[in-house]
Amino acid sequence: MPFIGAIIQKKIDEALNDVTSSLSFLKDEKDYIKALPEQGMSQPEVLEKMKEYSSKGDVRWQDGKVSGTVYSGEEKLTHLLVKVYEEFAWSNPLHPDIFPGLRKMEAEVVRIACTLFNGGPNSCGAMTSGGTESILMACKAYRDLAYERGIKQPEMLVPVSAHAAFDKAAHYFGLKLIHIPLTKAMEVDVQAMRRAISKNTAMLVCSAPQFPHGIMDPIEEVAELAVKYKIPFHVDACLGGFLIAFMDKAGFPLKHQFDFRVKGVTSISADTHKYGYAPKGSSVVLYSDKKYRSYQFFIAPDWQGGIYASPSVAGSRPGGIIAACWATLMHIGESGYVEATKRIIKTARFLESELRKIDSIFILGKPEVSVLSIGSDTFDIYRLSNLLAAKGWNLNVLQFPSSIHLCITQLHTKSGVAEQFLKDVKDSIEEIMKDLDAKTTGMGAIYGMAQSVPDRSLVAEISQAYLDGLYSTDVPCSEKHMNGSPGHH
Repeated sequence: MPFIGAIIQKKIDEALNDVTSSLSFLKDEKDYIKALPEQGMSQPEVLEKMKEYSSKGDVRWQDGKVSGTVYSGEEKLTHLLVKVYEEFAWSNPLHPDIFPGLRKMEAEVVRIACTLFNGGPNSCGAMTSGGTESILMACKAYRDLAYERGIKQPEMLVPVSAHAAFDKAAHYFGLKLIHIPLTKAMEVDVQAMRRAISKNTAMLVCSAPQFPHGIMDPIEEVAELAVKYKIPFHVDACLGGFLIAFMDKAGFPLKHQFDFRVKGVTSISADTHKYGYAPKGSSVVLYSDKKYRSYQFFIAPDWQGGIYASPSVAGSRPGGIIAACWATLMHIGESGYVEATKRIIKTARFLESELRKIDSIFILGKPEVSVLSIGSDTFDIYRLSNLLAAKGWNLNVLQFPSSIHLCITQLHTKSGVAEQFLKDVKDSIEEIMKDLDAKTTGMGAIYGMAQSVPDRSLVAEISQAYLDGLYSTDVPCSEKHMNGSPGHH
């Protein structure tokens, strides 16, 4: 019946328009540079123009009102990193003969990370551009290992709460991804994972902690499965790796081990550019043994340009980022990381305790690290997200189940920030309770609608509008408002 298709398409078009009009980064843009300037600008002119761009946007992360995103932002560290990047701006680890000092820095970053996660003498790894690439590399390594073992259609068993980078890896590398459900505690269901193991299983996955709800998966239990069935086991610690490694010394010991001390853990991903406080664009993927890392490498021995070998996805890589990561680790040191971890976990525990006292909302699971996920059985939680956005907060919006989360960073440990968050949450809920039937608008409405659509390809089509928007150089023609907010989210 063609008219039904027309109705569906109309709804999709409306949703696409809603997405586009809700993109805060497109508002108030009056013009774009679309061609090279005929004459180059002077350095002062470029810097003045740069200031104009850096001042765009309503959200001030410096005030501690953003979930995650900027994990340090400390001014003295910024000044150090600028000097380091200047020294290594033209360097490239693709040429270790020309930049031997950079090679040494990268090797030391990897070895420091191996030590932090209690790797043995054969532990090893590589630096990558971020958590996604670290995960991609581990998946690629285990796919190739599976091929060598005679597995023609490799499968990976991944909790539904694991990072979407595993979905991306499955898509890129032709792996079959089998999602494993969670328990009521938001941990991966170990028995369900055991039942899903087959002759095609190439890798098992757990998170430490997972991004949506900040829950540590039962790594020791899954490791027993890995050992029993001789399957590689990856622990994704991209988000919290550089917190959990210091929590014991910070006075907040975790209930269970998560790193290479656990027999069966064969690889770990951890982002130096999150709680490692290095600038964006650096992460590490670590292996318990060099025999696993060899499957990560790419070598083209017959290229006319010479034998080509690279450790990760990129060929050329920015040496300045590697040097800045190394400098960050050197400058902060173990004592600095322990103190930062202490402040962050103390703030997270305080916020969790106070939020649990508020009627009509709840915390999902029992988070042990730095992420608090908030849900509600009383009202649409996305309304709370909208109202907090109107007060300057920028939280992560989650789905399945509907929830929002705050990822606590050093900025939230500043005096008064946590208290302000609690006040704004309470005030917003008080506002919501005055009219429980009010319609949710803005991005909250889009998330609510998206969850209810059975055909996920339609949701993907709507998401394309967001990605297209990132590269838009068209001037927006209209504005839309959402309830609880004077403007865009």
